[in-house]
Amino acid sequence: MRIPKSWVPGLAKRIIENLIRNKLLESNVPLNNLLEETEALMMEELMVEDRLHEEIRAMLRKFESDIEKGRMDYRKLFEMTKHKLVKERNIIL
Repeated sequence: MRIPKSWVPGLAKRIIENLIRNKLLESNVPLNNLLEETEALMMEELMVEDRLHEEIRAMLRKFESDIEKGRMDYRKLFEMTKHKLVKERNIIL
């Protein structure tokens, strides 16, 4: 995740307040519920890359012995795999 998790509640609150103030959002639910849902959505989006990295690490564990023996470059394999998965899954990072 590129920003600290502790920033998400403050960012969500500022975004919602600005949308309401500029009359771009009209809420039919209590503000606290709206903020909680916004925080959850933001966390979900921010965690996409972290989950992808974990999946790639799991995939590359199969090649640990080749990587350790110097036959394969872990960083290069990681980046190539990440690029391929992002493209295949149409992930926006």
